[in-house]
Amino acid sequence: MNQRRSFLKSSAVLASVLGAPAVVKAKSVPAAVAAAPGERILRLYNTHTGETTRSVFWAEGQFIPDALQDINKLLRDHRNNKVAEIDPQLLLLLDRVSAKFGDHPTIHVISGYRSPETNAKLHENTSGVAKHSLHMDGKAIDVRIPGQDLAKLHKAAMAAKGGGVGYYPDSQFVHMDVGRVRYW
Repeated sequence: MNQRRSFLKSSAVLASVLGAPAVVKAKSVPAAVAAAPGERILRLYNTHTGETTRSVFWAEGQFIPDALQDINKLLRDHRNNKVAEIDPQLLLLLDRVSAKFGDHPTIHVISGYRSPETNAKLHENTSGVAKHSLHMDGKAIDVRIPGQDLAKLHKAAMAAKGGGVGYYPDSQFVHMDVGRVRYW
């Protein structure tokens, strides 16, 4: 396990030295590799920017800071490019729910972090956007998994009991957050 962790760290260092971006356009992401026992992996695709990442964000009992930074960047507010810290508990919830759909499926992200400015505009112009949305705290995400039934994703998210779950079939996404447990 220590060799794998060393490999992960040295790969991240090598990528940064070479100037290779950790978050890349979807076409250049390598094929998925199985996770080692005890690792947690997320494969995310931002539907607004076209960026994707495959991140081992947890290994050997701890979060990996570089992976969290990559995820924070991918989940930024695409309207103004503001990046915020995403709650690691949300990532664990996403990992737990997505595991019900196979070995690290690619999760399409419709909305991750929202800056207060963006949220205020959406709240004014769109029904269903909370004035004090947990998206502004990095504690909420709107997702779908291509090829998977949205109703099943909704049920899996509710079964996880990790926080709030909203079902938006007309917009083709499920909202998940790490606030109090509630459903709509």
